[in-house]
Amino acid sequence: MPMAIAWNETPHLPKAEGRIEAIDLARGIAIGLMIVSHSVSGLVGIRNVPDWGMVPVHFLTKFSSSLFILVFGVALAVAFLSHVNQEDWPKRRLKLWLRAVEVWFWYKALLIIEMLPFNTPSEIVDALLYGRFGIWVEILGFYAIALLWVPLILPLWARTPLWGRLAVIALLTALAAWLQGVSFGGNDILKALLVDHEDHYAWGQISRAPLILLGLLLGEALLRCSGDRLLKRRLTLALLGMGAVMIAGFYGLALAGGDVYAAMLAVANNEGKHPPGMAFMLFSLGGALVIFALALAGGTKAARALKPLTLVGSDALKSFIFHIVMIFLVLRFLLDGEGDYSYPQALGIGGLLILGTAAWIWLTRWMARHR
Repeated sequence: MPMAIAWNETPHLPKAEGRIEAIDLARGIAIGLMIVSHSVSGLVGIRNVPDWGMVPVHFLTKFSSSLFILVFGVALAVAFLSHVNQEDWPKRRLKLWLRAVEVWFWYKALLIIEMLPFNTPSEIVDALLYGRFGIWVEILGFYAIALLWVPLILPLWARTPLWGRLAVIALLTALAAWLQGVSFGGNDILKALLVDHEDHYAWGQISRAPLILLGLLLGEALLRCSGDRLLKRRLTLALLGMGAVMIAGFYGLALAGGDVYAAMLAVANNEGKHPPGMAFMLFSLGGALVIFALALAGGTKAARALKPLTLVGSDALKSFIFHIVMIFLVLRFLLDGEGDYSYPQALGIGGLLILGTAAWIWLTRWMARHR
């Protein structure tokens, strides 16, 4: 029985047999937290959330962004990394690029929906041409671009030893931090696309790339642990430990600052999210690792017990489209509902939208099977 993961043998990486439901569950939790956050921020507004809602509710939703990106990398590794040296790789690479086009299309379509109630046609066109950014749908723009460059680096990543991969993650993190002090010739849009910008709610490719690459590492580790319960248990415990240490690091910084509640409230208010800050990322990524580890530990049983979340996570794009259309087109624009809901009502809507999204995915699959 192998007792260690052979990281330098990627050409012999095992292939996943079907979907790994734990990944869908982890992604579904990320999307569920996102739906709750979007329901409140889109219908009530963060400034109108009572203090008891900011901490703990919107404090905990900050696990979502890091978990979503981390699982993106995990899924890429599971579905594609073992194929990079195979004859079918060009076909699979093209599949990723076509997916990028699909995601980009929906990013722009949903951007129009988000901006309809409060922006002029010229402002919407400006956003469509990358003259400005929206808020709630910009994560799709990030994925559309990431799906263009990730297929290009996967073959090189597969040939790189573990120490080299870890070095790349560390160097990209340092580079993103350094580039925050660079003016980019006054081109704020370019800076936002590459490393985030405090005036734009965009997701920088360089600043978020370490999360994708970490996800690739975890996805490969998951494949190498397949069929070996001891290795999988060790991986799960390692992730739990890493996540717990990062969360403890966040609270250590908060204690050093003298006001733990203020530090928690700052995270709830997205301070340190764009661009990424130390405290925010310690908490967000730490929580993401803990949730991912728990999803792995729960396995198929947890995925089936939490079936609505697993369904939501099994089709991330469809889930994103459904909840954005319902919140911003139906409730906020067509029904003119912004400001008409209390905070508890918005939370309830978020919960119903999670169930509605799961039902919509199930229904569309049922219809596809019975055509």
